[in-house]
Formats: sequence, structure tokens, C-alpha cells
Amino acid sequence: MMEGRRPHSSKFAFTEKTTLVSYCPKRNKNVLVMSTMHKDASLSTREDMKPQMILDYNSTKGGVDNLDKVTATYSCQRKTTYWPFVIFCNIVDVSAYNAYVLWIEINQQWNASKLHRRRLFLEELGKALVTPYIQNRVRPVRSLAAAAIIAKI
Repeated sequence: MMEGRRPHSSKFAFTEKTTLVSYCPKRNKNVLVMSTMHKDASLSTREDMKPQMILDYNSTKGGVDNLDKVTATYSCQRKTTYWPFVIFCNIVDVSAYNAYVLWIEINQQWNASKLHRRRLFLEELGKALVTPYIQNRVRPVRSLAAAAIIAKI
């Protein structure tokens, strides 16, 4: 898609609900953005002729960067070459953060004096998710350390 493209050129593709733009900011560089909000091939009047889709993305990407920074603090991500696992871990991280935001909005006084409220929330969330499976476990735990952990729950 980049072969023979001159800098500051754009190519658009449209479906009924989405728009895709391929913008070439400089030689041998390509930026792809897909949007369900934009329906036309509008370009800026600036010298670089950036598509409006790119400008809108750039104006709001700070929120995405901030979410990435916040979820990186407590993340379930692991080094792997298996991309579906990477996507799954990202979904878990973002879902856990969204649950935390909702919980704090509803229960504003919950551990209000603590600086690590999110860590405490994630611990409680993890316990709530695994406790039913631990309690339904048929065979007894083999090690004393594992038995002590289960006893605490």
C-alpha cells in the first residue's frame, strides 16, 4: 500500500458502518486508522493534509495512553509470542480497571484513606473469582502451603 505513495497522501476505504484511511506522512511510512464515527474523506487544510480521522485520533489518544499507563501498574500480562493470549490479558486488565472505576464511583468511602485502593480491589476481585472453584474442589490440597492459603480464604 506504500509503494509509490507520495508524502501527505491519503487513501480511503468505506463500508456501510466504517471508514478506513491509509495516510502516508512521509516516504515509506504508513498510518492506518479505522473509524465508525467518520463517514467522509475530509482532509485538513494544513500543509500536511492530514485526514480528519487522524486529527481526531491524535486529539483523544491521551486517554488511551493514560489507560495503558494505569493498567501497566497491576497487569496480568506475560511475555509470550501467542498473540491471542496478549489480547486476552489486555481485555482482563482493562475490564478489571473498569470494574475498579465503577466500584469506587458507587462506594466512594471504601478504603478511602488507603493509597493502594486499586491493589486492594484487585485482591478482593481475584478472591471473589476463584473462591467458588476452590470450594468446589473435590480432592484435598497436597501441600501445607496451599492448604494454608485456602484456609485464609
